[in-house]
Amino acid sequence: MKMKGAEAIVKALEKEGVEVMFGIPGGASIPIYDVLYDSSIRHILTRHEQAAAHAADGYARVSGKVGVCSATSGPGATNLTTGLVNAYMDSYPVVAITGQVATIFIGKDAFQEADTIGITMSATKHNFQLRSVEEIPTVVKNAFTIASTGRPGPVLIDVPKDIQEKEGDIKFPKKAEIIGYKPTLKGHPRQIKKAAELLLNAERPIILAGGGVILSGATDELRRLSDLLGIPVATTLMGKGSFPEDHPLALGMVGMHGRKAANYAINDADVLLAIGCRFSDRTTGLVSCFAPEAYIIHVDIDPAEIGKNVNVHLPIVGDAKQVLKDLLKFLREKIRKGHETEWMRKVMEYKKEFQPKMDYKDVPLKPQKVVKEIMDTIGEDDIVVTEVGQCQMWAAHYLARTKPKTFISSGGLGTMGFGFPASMGAKIAKPDVNVIDIAGDGSFLMNCQELATVVENDIPVVVAVLDNHYLGMVRQWQELFYNRRYSAVDLGNTPDFVKLAEAFGAKGIRVENPEEIGPAVKDAFESGRPTVLDIIVNPEENIFPMVPPGRCLKDIIEG
Repeated sequence: MKMKGAEAIVKALEKEGVEVMFGIPGGASIPIYDVLYDSSIRHILTRHEQAAAHAADGYARVSGKVGVCSATSGPGATNLTTGLVNAYMDSYPVVAITGQVATIFIGKDAFQEADTIGITMSATKHNFQLRSVEEIPTVVKNAFTIASTGRPGPVLIDVPKDIQEKEGDIKFPKKAEIIGYKPTLKGHPRQIKKAAELLLNAERPIILAGGGVILSGATDELRRLSDLLGIPVATTLMGKGSFPEDHPLALGMVGMHGRKAANYAINDADVLLAIGCRFSDRTTGLVSCFAPEAYIIHVDIDPAEIGKNVNVHLPIVGDAKQVLKDLLKFLREKIRKGHETEWMRKVMEYKKEFQPKMDYKDVPLKPQKVVKEIMDTIGEDDIVVTEVGQCQMWAAHYLARTKPKTFISSGGLGTMGFGFPASMGAKIAKPDVNVIDIAGDGSFLMNCQELATVVENDIPVVVAVLDNHYLGMVRQWQELFYNRRYSAVDLGNTPDFVKLAEAFGAKGIRVENPEEIGPAVKDAFESGRPTVLDIIVNPEENIFPMVPPGRCLKDIIEG
């Protein structure tokens, strides 16, 4: 059928089941937006393109669908880049549509031209630049397939303005055909059999679950494996929620700011089964002393991750859910005794000995108390999003989650400003649950302009600002490792967050005493309005325990 390029793009998005898009139009994307005017796709006009990418990312993390964002050429496209790298590092599916100058101007430094393809090559799983109208349906189909299969990630489609305006003969393919792209989903049976035998014969086994467990929907299989063999489970930051943290065998997060019990258990393990994680530096500490006594089994869908950071004894390339299903099938035929072992008793002692304290009554407030009150207020289906910094680590360390996709955080890139727009995307994906962004004042300010977006679009998210007037994590490092030389970290007393919220038409509440925290969170949820909680916390409270940079996981300091 005959149609213009812009119409073909929107029609292709509709055929992919896209319900919402986040973005900002500009001169090079007006034709697409003109078609969107009559489309069934809901468009959320953000106030910054970075926020659009983060919102699409947050939507993808919660919905399990591909998030979609859009920007114009030049600065619009470059503003998306941070959000695309964030999604790329954490392996979440986003498709970005960017306008571009007309093909005759490409490479001639035209107004608002940027080399979007070159700039985003390392920020995406793949990118395309359209050069004909006829290729649009195939490119869009392939983009969504690449973004959502194998190891997920962002894909960008750059669309010159003249391609949007030209007419062509359009045929929509039923399936993607991508030469050379065949992700391995099923693990090698011989490797899985070896893994099963190692786990059966291990005296001190442990499982490390990463974000790949959540992405593949393998949380049930993970729990069954843990229960079957009585194996404790630690998680990475991205794997938080993959294993219920109220389970007796749950150790919580491992790493630089991980639970002491998790770090000690990994240090003592003789077999480590790592599933869907990439062994980042914040997870492993000094690699040469990571799990020093363990035979390491690594399951990952991306073969490039196996052996990249940590030497692996038994690699298994495949989808976490499929590999765990096959592993469980083999184990059921060879199951050993299920009674409590000496290793389990030791792990339980670790958990009991290193139980973190949270119930403080101090004023100024301790962030641990704030996290406890939030945890006591929210339901198991409610979604916690974090900004980046101390606020993120307090939430990850102290706040227990029992279900996947209920804890959303920027892991690999550690992007300040991620949390608020991501919470916006999460709330749109799951409008019937409460969404709260645990924020620091520094991180929240990086995208606070999106208060306009949530107010204008009636997206009632709650932001709990742990207001310490500092760039807290940098200040903590300066205190511990730079002789308290606080260079460029004092944020002062600006702004008044209650007044800031009210200026945008949102609700603002200041919290200064322990007994005010819980009621303020409940009030915010029940109001049905976007709300900012300005929670005044101790400005020099540090997040502990902590593994100093360049040290082993067992070298934990506690303040």
